[in-house]
Amino acid sequence: MSDEACRLDVWLHRARFMRTRALAAAFVEAGRVRVTHGGVQLRVDRPGRTVRIGDELVFAIGGRVTAVRITALGVRRGPPEEARALYCALSPEG
Repeated sequence: MSDEACRLDVWLHRARFMRTRALAAAFVEAGRVRVTHGGVQLRVDRPGRTVRIGDELVFAIGGRVTAVRITALGVRRGPPEEARALYCALSPEG
């Protein structure tokens, strides 16, 4: 994977939204994530879909809608402070 793109399931795991990469992959395969790239929003059902800095994600976990903009891709699943630096929160409405 290049330095400018990352698999969606890997990014969700690194950003600590999912406990394991396998859970992240299953979550994406279920079609529960929407990615906005270049102004176009798509429902994603492939864990290998690449995301880039600036892409926006919308998904629901635990009954709460989460909307974030990717600000960094990360290189590992680090502590929570490091994970929070990978995204900035957006309002669910856009």
